Amino acid sequence: MRKTVMTMAVAAAAVLVAGGAEAAPPHGHMAGAELMPMAKVSLAAARATALKARPGTITDQELEKEAGGSGLRYSFDVTSRGRTFEVGVDARTGAVLENRAEGPNPD
Repeated sequence: MRKTVMTMAVAAAAVLVAGGAEAAPPHGHMAGAELMPMAKVSLAAARATALKARPGTITDQELEKEAGGSGLRYSFDVTSRGRTFEVGVDARTGAVLENRAEGPNPD
């Protein structure tokens, strides 16, 4: 019985991977990682802030220099209720700088 349950779990995981299921990016991987030494807010804390502001699934993340706030922000694409939203979190203060639906020409 135990072997059967394990085999089923492995098979289900293989189907998800083979089927192209979209997974959230790993916590440690993102565009702009070279800017991390300048950030005062951790990636994990910024992800939590973004998901509190816009509950859903993070599908993309980056750290970038951009006008507004301190000039250094985490940018997250969050899928919620079938739509994609961009949520920006200041990498030095943790403040939410942006929380809006992606337009027709996302960055």
